[in-house]
Amino acid sequence: MSGYMGFVGVSTAQSSIMKIFPTWAGILGLPTRTLIGHDLPVDATPEQYVRLVERIRDDPDHRGALVTTHKMGLYAAASELFDELDQFSTLCGEISSISKHDGRLIGHAKDPITAGLAVGEFLPADHFGRTGAHAVCLGAGGAGTALTWNLAERADAPERIVVTDTSPERLDHLRSVHARRGTPDGLISYLLATDPAATRGVFAAAPEGSLIVNASGLGKDRPGSPVPEGTAFPEQSYVWEFNYRGTLEFLAQARAQEAASGLVVVDGWRYFIHGWSQVIAEVFGVELTEELVAELSKAALASR
Repeated sequence: MSGYMGFVGVSTAQSSIMKIFPTWAGILGLPTRTLIGHDLPVDATPEQYVRLVERIRDDPDHRGALVTTHKMGLYAAASELFDELDQFSTLCGEISSISKHDGRLIGHAKDPITAGLAVGEFLPADHFGRTGAHAVCLGAGGAGTALTWNLAERADAPERIVVTDTSPERLDHLRSVHARRGTPDGLISYLLATDPAATRGVFAAAPEGSLIVNASGLGKDRPGSPVPEGTAFPEQSYVWEFNYRGTLEFLAQARAQEAASGLVVVDGWRYFIHGWSQVIAEVFGVELTEELVAELSKAALASR
């Protein structure tokens, strides 16, 4: 066994992957069973990002890393340190996977792929075209950027995607990403939600069966929910909490209305599985199959 893989986050020791990784390493035949956490505060400085990327780059035993909360900040501060960045990374302005191949430091944005794999497991492929439902994405950060990218690529893209955020800067960044992508005008609405009434209004206007997603980070790295208390979710909607751990207030709100409103409520466990397996495959050059991902998922549940 040699080397180790990294995990860049806020509170990495609390993640299930710290227990699961050695088991996955055995299943995949990886050269190491060691995963180390790199914890940075939510408001990390550019200097902190640069130092971390340089450490990963210059340490021959460091095989690569998965990046969670800091995907956009790390890209903004340290993208010039990479020898190669994939298209998603440069267009979305984020890095979620750091790998090293043939002496080159490579960055990928895997989240659009991960989001597509996860949403495809619970949302029918023809859902938006068949029902006329909308998508509401609460959060315009890295996760929201990835999801809206994927939704816009769907064969049955929703006729309307509403993205809310409390930061005008994040909304402007997301708008620029979709402008570079060539997303059709009018498909995505960008709403500054500094007043609870704004979110309530979005929910009230969303048709039955809409996809409602918490991509805000609230409920994981920070307590809270982007949905004001007492807000009714659209009837028959698919409610997706990106997080699988934390205080999970948004998930509790959805669960409380699940039966009465006919909601389909999904947490972030499968998103977690796909996210980690995609990055591990990139770092170690592993080819994933559906059967292999199923085996990893079974092992992860046993270790959870």
